[in-house]
Amino acid sequence: MKKSNPNPVVQTAKTGIEISIIKEFCKGCGICVEFCPKDVLALGSDLKTNCINIEACNGDALCELRCPDFAIFVKNPKKKAIKK
Repeated sequence: MKKSNPNPVVQTAKTGIEISIIKEFCKGCGICVEFCPKDVLALGSDLKTNCINIEACNGDALCELRCPDFAIFVKNPKKKAIKK
């Protein structure tokens, strides 16, 4: 049986911050919604996470860090990668 790749829903703010939500992975627990200090996320009628206010996102990625299902990812062009 062939597995299909998930199709994330991607939104990009004018600041360049990008939020990707993989609906197939989201179980609708709401952890990401509760940890977002800027009210960027909300649970939709499908009981999955939705990005409702991308322009308010500060790129801190608390939602990504707390998601137990790896369903949300934040790209912030202003954050520098950690060099080893």
